[in-house]
Amino acid sequence: MEPERLRALIGEARVVLWDFDGPICRLFAGHSAQRVAVELVEWLEGRGLHGLLTDTERQSLDPHIVLRAVDRRHPGSDLVDELEERLTQEELRATSTAMPTPYADPLIQTWKAVGSRLAIATNNSPRVVRAYLATRGLTSCFAPHVYGRTRTLSRLKPDPHCLTRALSAMGSAASAALMIGDTPSDLLAARAAGVPFLGYARNERKAKLLRDEGAEEIVSSLQPVLEQLRSHG
Repeated sequence: MEPERLRALIGEARVVLWDFDGPICRLFAGHSAQRVAVELVEWLEGRGLHGLLTDTERQSLDPHIVLRAVDRRHPGSDLVDELEERLTQEELRATSTAMPTPYADPLIQTWKAVGSRLAIATNNSPRVVRAYLATRGLTSCFAPHVYGRTRTLSRLKPDPHCLTRALSAMGSAASAALMIGDTPSDLLAARAAGVPFLGYARNERKAKLLRDEGAEEIVSSLQPVLEQLRSHG
């Protein structure tokens, strides 16, 4: 990404909306998300609900796909609530082995120090986000603006609901904000909310997924973002 474009993107942002798992940390670095998905599928099968998922959903190895699939068929049910709580407990366990994204902590602290307002807009449980932030001493950088998974699972990204909640609570126009995310669903949510987007891709596979969805501004490290902010913030 050209330094001039990155500088302009950063300079125009008065509010920065962060996805959590990816740009801030690798939540499942030491606690496999694939294993969590398999266990959720096995839990459903243990209750005689094997047929609730398609083969594709069952083999996705993504706990959010499993959760949303069940919610589409039984929205607002006790089954969905119980499955969501099981996922939240697994996410909470994962915080103890989560790996901070390189340069994320100082970038967050610097952005806060130069007067920008920060929020988190994520598909993870807000309980999980707050637990992680507390371990890194970052709570004050975001509080109280953590917008995560609610019981209305149809509002998970790519729906822009968590972004619009953040913008509304902070009294910010979408054009004055910047979303940092690492998945196509982050990009689609930002696009739907009218928020400029900066993609973070720690490998070429992630970058290709973002490019295929039309992302133009992508960085492979947060270091150049931090350097630009320090030199022009």
